[in-house]
Amino acid sequence: MSAYASEVAPDVLVKTTTQDVTTILKRDKTVYANDTQKLYSLIDAKVLPHFDFNQMTMLAVGRYWRQATPAQQQALVKEFRTLLVRTYANALAAFNNQVIEFKPFSMPVGATDVTVQTQVKQPGAQPIPIDYSMEKTAAGWKVYDVTIDGVSLVLNYRGSFGAEIHNKGVDNLIQTLAAKNQQPNTKAATSK
Repeated sequence: MSAYASEVAPDVLVKTTTQDVTTILKRDKTVYANDTQKLYSLIDAKVLPHFDFNQMTMLAVGRYWRQATPAQQQALVKEFRTLLVRTYANALAAFNNQVIEFKPFSMPVGATDVTVQTQVKQPGAQPIPIDYSMEKTAAGWKVYDVTIDGVSLVLNYRGSFGAEIHNKGVDNLIQTLAAKNQQPNTKAATSK
């Protein structure tokens, strides 16, 4: 039996993770709306193990990644991870029983790169498509990009990261991200 024979399929991984998190949020909405640190802990425990932050950061930094020292690369991954956790926390804090629909999924035999498509449906608004780009790794399927309403998270940051590095260097981008990550997360903290 191969090592991959018992691994969870990418669509099943997205669906079970999403359902697990939304069930917890529905059950304990006020707890998470009033405690940003608990929300971060939920994300850390349930969502982050399925993301490849090294790959995401490398793609977001783009051609400048190879210019960064190993210490700078590590710092970039740490700060970008924190930024994404805070962004995700804001989205979860705003979650108010929307319905998440999972699009039909088929994967070619031997595929190592797939996209799992979902839609967030809310009354009185257009559905918001959310696509998870996933890659098969030695540790199973991992998300390396999320596209929300047609906008790639990685490509969105690549433009601003590239401009910052070009103008002021890698260390300045790290400092900018660290400073942003130190600011109070008012959206998550005040969503009640």
